[in-house]
Formats: sequence, C-alpha cells, structure tokens
Amino acid sequence: MIEKNKIKRWLQWAAWVVVIALLAGYYVKNGAGDESQSQDTEQAQVMMPEYDNQSTTASVNYETVLLPRGMSDRVVKYKGYTAHFNKELHIPNCVTYEITASEARGKRDRNGNFERDESVAGCPNWWDYRDSGYDRGHMAPAGDMKWDEQAMNETFYLTNVCPQDAALNAGVWNDIEMKVREWARRDKSLVVITGPIIDKKYETIGQDMDIAVPDAFFKVILSPNTTPMKAIGFICPNRVCGGTLKSYAVSVDEVEKRTGINFFNALPDDVENTIEATCNFNQWMNR
Repeated sequence: MIEKNKIKRWLQWAAWVVVIALLAGYYVKNGAGDESQSQDTEQAQVMMPEYDNQSTTASVNYETVLLPRGMSDRVVKYKGYTAHFNKELHIPNCVTYEITASEARGKRDRNGNFERDESVAGCPNWWDYRDSGYDRGHMAPAGDMKWDEQAMNETFYLTNVCPQDAALNAGVWNDIEMKVREWARRDKSLVVITGPIIDKKYETIGQDMDIAVPDAFFKVILSPNTTPMKAIGFICPNRVCGGTLKSYAVSVDEVEKRTGINFFNALPDDVENTIEATCNFNQWMNR
C-alpha cells in the first residue's frame, strides 16, 4: 500500500514537470520570439529614412524657414500661405506655402482688393503704393489660390505684397508663377517660398510708411514627392527682365547666400545639402 502511494506521488510530480516544461517551451516560442520580433521592428523603424518620397508634405513641415538673427519677423498664418512679415521694412521677409496638384487646377476667377491687415503692426495701407511707380506685387500669387475664395482673398493683404517693377510683375515673374502651377500638377505637390532681396541701401516708397523697395526677388521650390527629391531657386532683379527662365535659375544655396535665410531645414542633412547645391533646370523641364 505504501509502495502504491509512492508511485502515485511520483506520477503526480512527473506530470507537473511535463506541464512546466510545456509552458516554458510555449513562452520561449511565443513570448521571447515576439520580444525579438518587436526589437527587430523597432530597430528597422529607427534605421528608416526620416522622409518618404511617396507621401505628401503633411507629415513633415518643409515650409519651415530659419531667418537671420535679429531680423524683425511676425509670423502670420493665412488659409493658403504663411507670411513672415517685417514690420520695420513693411514688407514680408518671405511667404511659404504648399501647392498640391488639385489646388493648382483651381478654377476660381481672380478676385480681391488690396488692403491692410489690421492685426499686423507695420502693415501698410493700399494708398502707400499709390503713384509710387511700382506694382503691388504678390509674393504668394492669387493664381495659386484659385482653389478657395478665402485663400485667394487673403493674398491681397499687404502682408503678402512688395513694391515690384510692373514689367517684371507681368513678365518673367509671371512666367515663373505659371511654371510653378504646371510643375505642381505634374509632381503631386510643391513647397514654394518667395520673398524680396534687400540691399543694405534701399529705396523706399509710401505716404504714411517708408516701405522698402527690394533690389530683387527670389523663389525657391521643393518637389518632395519625386524620386529623387529636387529643388531649384530663381532670382530676378526688380526691373525689366529679358531672356529665358533658365537665365534666372539658381541653386537654393545661392538664394540662401543672398538672403541669409535657411530653407528646407526639415530635410535630412545629406538630402538637403545635395539638392540645395544643385541647379538642374532641365530636370524640372523634363516631364
């Protein structure tokens, strides 16, 4: 009888050993295995690029700019663009926006009246441009905002305007703006940054304010959805400009040198350095 009890206890102990062994095997297969898989996934995520050429710019803010230290800068966000307004010069340092393919196909008629943004200190009035000899030149064009009435109307705020030579405004500058819309329709979306280039000694206009007259204008463009990414700049003197668009094309680095503004700093350094040093106009013209 005592022997039978020993055998029974031994069998019970052996059964528990088997159960424990089975549980340990399950943990190694599923628990530790999952942990290993999780670590591999986390490592893969860390090693992936910080940008994705197949995505829209919504995930990364390529519109961010770094302005020179000490420059007067009031950031004003409108529906279609952001203005970096200089209350001392009474013009924008630059304006930034993304234009998508669908936005570039907007059909609204151009409409709006130039007016002062009352919420922004240093913003001039429309009459400050009267009889000045200069156009009220849009930095964010009304033509890029035909997708929405409010977005278009807000381009007529004088926070978005600089004194611009009439021939430039209607000529080469307008040609560049039309190319931007064409390229946006082709490339899914573009990031566009536009503004004045001011010499140390500059002319002024204005009845109530001394509005700085730019020596030139720049536009830098990033195509974040092409493979590879590409960027280009343009600089146009604030006067009659002849010749082809190609003669005004420059690298983004050149625009940064002239303005002191750092563009597209949200890009990984290696990508930023490569595309900003390049001015390949033919790359943009090829479909």
